[in-house]
Amino acid sequence: MTKILKDIRVVEMGTYITGPAAGMHLADLGADVIKVEKPGTGDPFRAFKGGLYSPHFQTYNRNKRSIALDTAKQGDRAVFHDLIATADVFIQNFRPGVAERLGAGYPELSVINPRLVYCAITGFGSSGPDRDRPAYDTVAQAASGYLRLLTPPDNSRVIGPAIADSVTGHYAALGIAAVLLERSRTGMGRCLDISMLEAMCHFNLDSFTHYFSAGEVMGPLSRPRVSQSYTFACSDGKWVAIHLSSPQKFWEGLMTSVNRLDLLVDPRFADRLTRIEHQEAMIEILTPIFLTRTRSAWCQILHLNEVPHSPAYDADEALEDPQARHLQIAVEATHPQMGSFKTVRAPYQFDGVVDRTILPPPTLDEHGDEIRRELPARKMQFVDQAGQDRISV
Repeated sequence: MTKILKDIRVVEMGTYITGPAAGMHLADLGADVIKVEKPGTGDPFRAFKGGLYSPHFQTYNRNKRSIALDTAKQGDRAVFHDLIATADVFIQNFRPGVAERLGAGYPELSVINPRLVYCAITGFGSSGPDRDRPAYDTVAQAASGYLRLLTPPDNSRVIGPAIADSVTGHYAALGIAAVLLERSRTGMGRCLDISMLEAMCHFNLDSFTHYFSAGEVMGPLSRPRVSQSYTFACSDGKWVAIHLSSPQKFWEGLMTSVNRLDLLVDPRFADRLTRIEHQEAMIEILTPIFLTRTRSAWCQILHLNEVPHSPAYDADEALEDPQARHLQIAVEATHPQMGSFKTVRAPYQFDGVVDRTILPPPTLDEHGDEIRRELPARKMQFVDQAGQDRISV
């Protein structure tokens, strides 16, 4: 069991994806991530398919503990601030100004804990004309120029998963790790601001570099042409993907695989640049050929000829691949109330050791009492959720 961040406590007041994804990455590395949620409803992602344990919520909230706090109430805010006093990291992904109203702004929390690494995730940044605009995944993809690289040229519609949300969470976790490293030398925390717009612009770096350096505005087919990437349907309705890149041997291996050695002397495909120029013609030639065999048969042939390829799996197939099974990518745990939970483990191996232990996503306030008991004892009077005065010692 390798828990690199086992001595780090993270308090996450995150909803939907960006904040929870950042917390999940740290939790996967062993951090004690405590998710602070709204009493009664919790993270809105909980109810995306009814109930309070949707697959959307489960995706980004494994390896965490949950406590329900209404920081608009004096007593719960005091508990939250006590929790911050014990924390190394705080993560929130509210619109600018919301955290301050909840008693969770950086000026307030940094006084409580000067060593705190404070991470604020926004859609468009904490300043500027668009700081208050609502932002979700598709909005950030579009604003960064990335969405146009995914949209089918002849069918204008949004496709694919929530890339901007996940990417922003990953960048946030990386920034947090950098500040933690600096804090080990200085003893002081920092406020890290990261927006979905900035994260996706950096993720889209290749597109901007081509524009700045060569004046080229890339489109959805730019990268597949240059990399000589293909996907073909096979006779069984399944797909195979091929990525030739630049080595000549891969092009020759593909021509051997499809028994079209004559194309090696075709002037349209004489070298890499001409193959890029005539990729559509190549697709027209290869498409009916690949329809003559099953995906399994083609994979055997392509493997024999050392062509970079893979079956284009669906989610119900990918983790059953022999290599995925060998790497034990799928992991499972059991929640005492919600039952079996199966997911994909973190990709890290430290010193050759794979950590396959996981905690299922928590139910709302599952660890509330446990977390309160861990806080330093103090006397305080407050009003509980039922509106009754009570004393906590």
